Amino acid sequence: MGDRKEARDKEFQSFVTGRWPRLLRTAFLLTGEQHAAEDLVQSTLEQVYVAWRRVGSADDPEAYVRRVMINAHARKHRRKLREFLAPKDDSGLVREVADAGDRIAQADDRGVLLKALAQLPVRQREAVVLRYWEDLTESQTAEAMGCSVGAVKSNAAKGIAKLRAIPGLADVVTSGGGRK
Repeated sequence: MGDRKEARDKEFQSFVTGRWPRLLRTAFLLTGEQHAAEDLVQSTLEQVYVAWRRVGSADDPEAYVRRVMINAHARKHRRKLREFLAPKDDSGLVREVADAGDRIAQADDRGVLLKALAQLPVRQREAVVLRYWEDLTESQTAEAMGCSVGAVKSNAAKGIAKLRAIPGLADVVTSGGGRK
């Protein structure tokens, strides 16, 4: 019995080590703040560790963990649907450590992008982050958000429309190589 627990612990540790940067990036884009993102990932991994036998044997453990993280984030903000996820000014905003392969990190003004994301309602922000930064399909995004594909399409379209309406943002995204 101890050998199986040890093997599960090693498997979990390997998963965390390999997925931490991507999970942290997703959490950062959802929360808009480095410390909140770290807290979200850590609390998610605590929940997942307890059920690792079931999670580790899932078809896609990363998708399972991402869903747990999104649910935890949504629960925290469900009562405050109109509240923005980042500070009103950027004085308290801690910048994410850029990943060299992350196209959004190559944008000239990352702060403009983060402020723009912070202006979106929670569900629109989730849809935009998962579809366009995490590059998930509509069905994967719907599964992660716990909603229909139609809701993903609607939230992503509304979020993108709001982002496009922000003056100067299109120039930043286009020069950074990101998607419109």
